[in-house]
Amino acid sequence: MKENIKLGMILLLITGIAGLLLGGAYEITKAPIANSIAADKQAAMKAILPTADKFEKTDVKINEKISEVNSGLKGTEIAGYAIKVAPKGYAGPVEIMVGISNEGKVTGIKILAHTETPGLGANAPEPKFSDQFKNKPINEKLEVVKVAPSKDNQIQAITGATITSKAVTLGVSDAIDFYNSSLKGAKK
Repeated sequence: MKENIKLGMILLLITGIAGLLLGGAYEITKAPIANSIAADKQAAMKAILPTADKFEKTDVKINEKISEVNSGLKGTEIAGYAIKVAPKGYAGPVEIMVGISNEGKVTGIKILAHTETPGLGANAPEPKFSDQFKNKPINEKLEVVKVAPSKDNQIQAITGATITSKAVTLGVSDAIDFYNSSLKGAKK
């Protein structure tokens, strides 16, 4: 019995020290990780809305499909918006930042995070797929096709990853719908 208590106290001491070390490591790495995430987000917004000089979080009522809205500013004028969405893909949510200019065009998309199947849906960030969204008009519903697009509102699916292709297209469409209903013509 005494031996069990002694072993239990040693185990308690070891787990207590391990817990303190893990907590310390978390505190040390928390700020650098947050800074890295913020820098990645800024780079993504600059890539999808290159005419903007800086970005500010926009104070607008969002819905369940939209997770964040940022105004892209050129000087003091709004050049467009970077809208973050996370539709459900094949293996989980696909976080996407969608750039929409005040000229009424999708300026680009950047897939920030996903858990899609390697070699299939994981190819969504590749330019062959994601660049299809550039300069798409915001007045027509986007649709996914399995062959080469014949209309301006069509996006060619990734071979073997139709669910991911549809999820990304749905996310972009959600951002367009939000822009048209809540942001179009908004002034700073």
